[in-house]
Amino acid sequence: MTTALPEWFWPGPPGGWTADMLDRLPPDAPKHVELIDGSLVMMSPQTGFHMLMLRLLEQRLTPPSALIVAREMTVTLGLRQRPEPDILLVNRTAFTEKGTSFKPQDVHLVVEVVSDESMERDRTTKPIKYSDAGIKYFWRIELEDDRPVVYTFELEPAVKAYVPTGIHREKLHTYVGFDVDIDLDLDQVM
Repeated sequence: MTTALPEWFWPGPPGGWTADMLDRLPPDAPKHVELIDGSLVMMSPQTGFHMLMLRLLEQRLTPPSALIVAREMTVTLGLRQRPEPDILLVNRTAFTEKGTSFKPQDVHLVVEVVSDESMERDRTTKPIKYSDAGIKYFWRIELEDDRPVVYTFELEPAVKAYVPTGIHREKLHTYVGFDVDIDLDLDQVM
């Protein structure tokens, strides 16, 4: 079964899509669209694992009062780069009621929950873009043997690249400017 793309989508604007254009997509556009290298990327349907993992992090991640947990928001990394991480920790002062995207300097942590269709972007493409933008902390979460595993990274500023800080199963215990201690049992949020 093939579904035709809407007229506004293809071939797209001359020169490709830009970050500011995401705020002006037509009303029939999908709710979750990110911009990677000037191309629109539509999000695949969310899995139960993905939903529960986001719920767990929203409920259990307790940053200091200067930071807030956000989701379903983009980060404008450049003219043709506006990814939508699954979870973000951002400066409270950067949050506005009408805002749709954050600047990288206001983002403290980005979290990507990997799905089959996003694996390459979440493992390779996005971490490079986030580190190039100077975002200090990055977590990638994958499903392994029906349980979450969290890979944590911190930016090494001399080379602007992420270095691994841990692989966490059952319990996420790490430091991102504050201590994090989260039980990774998804049954607690069902």
